[in-house]
Amino acid sequence: MRNRKDNFDFRPIGHTIKEARIRQGLTRKQVGEIIKIAPRYLINIENKGQHPSVQVLYELVNLLDISIDGLFLTELTDGKSNKRKQVERQLDYLSDNELVIVNEVIQAILQV
Repeated sequence: MRNRKDNFDFRPIGHTIKEARIRQGLTRKQVGEIIKIAPRYLINIENKGQHPSVQVLYELVNLLDISIDGLFLTELTDGKSNKRKQVERQLDYLSDNELVIVNEVIQAILQV
């Protein structure tokens, strides 16, 4: 069996789950008790982009009344491609010095 690297950045979905949970006034512990998962697992989904099982994702979107289309088809609603949004999110992890380098690379590409 070959090793497969997950290319899908789950952090935006985790953030959406967190926002919906907070909006409904539920704690991680409460959600965990309802859908039978550890609060630590939910923390990792919400904050670190851990990929939940399909069953857990299904239970979360039903409990928190989240549109599954909105999670995966955001490109249709905001006009930005998933790749563009992924690059934007990665920029948040760069230092100011690293952003200067990225900006210079972008400027060089645009001049071609």
